[in-house]
Amino acid sequence: MKVKLLISHLVIGAFGATMAVAAFPKVMSAQTVTQADQSARPGPVAEGLRVELKIDTARDGALYVPKGYTVERPAPLLLWLHGAGGTGQVSDMLGALADEFGYIVLAPDSREWTWGAILGRWDADLDFIQKAIRQVTFQYSVDRGRIFVGGFSDGASFSLSLGISYGDTFKRVYAGSPGVMQPIQANGKPPIFISHGTEDQTMPIDVTSRKFVPRLKALGYEVTYREYQGRHQLPPEILREAIEWMSK
Repeated sequence: MKVKLLISHLVIGAFGATMAVAAFPKVMSAQTVTQADQSARPGPVAEGLRVELKIDTARDGALYVPKGYTVERPAPLLLWLHGAGGTGQVSDMLGALADEFGYIVLAPDSREWTWGAILGRWDADLDFIQKAIRQVTFQYSVDRGRIFVGGFSDGASFSLSLGISYGDTFKRVYAGSPGVMQPIQANGKPPIFISHGTEDQTMPIDVTSRKFVPRLKALGYEVTYREYQGRHQLPPEILREAIEWMSK
């Protein structure tokens, strides 16, 4: 099936937006880190470490390095995308799961009030995310075969769209209560986990996830789907299930 045809079947959502064709060089193609580079990396992290990215002075983001991190043992990397009007943060709940499963969590800020994929402007966010991932993979030992993407609300919409577009980079994709599925291309077939509250009034389930899931399955994606009683929120047990699923 041609990519162009696949995209026509994937573009669906509760809100309309114009897709932008953006060039996003594969983060996996960045120059291999040399032994000299590794010697400059931070040593073991006895306690969970939260740091600012320090890539942008206005809108930046956060990085969480789990307890017990060591240079000698490459860690999985989770790109975590915030909701509309938010900023990149690693909650205590996500931080605890990162510690438990050994994940480095990268939580960048969107360039505007929400992700450009929702507004039809991908380029700025893609450029910033690429810089952030390159910085993290330079500074820390990252298992480049285990780079994942996830998010909630608008972050879920972008996670789903980004994960489908760059499934050759992101090996698993989590979307919690997404409202839009608008990839700009299709690469690879990463497994996808979608969760949604049945009483969600912000992203009504009948016009979002209940349409996304059968569409994705029909196109050959492996989809795990969880509905739960609740509104527009991410229950702790669902987040744990998603992180456990990524760890398989």
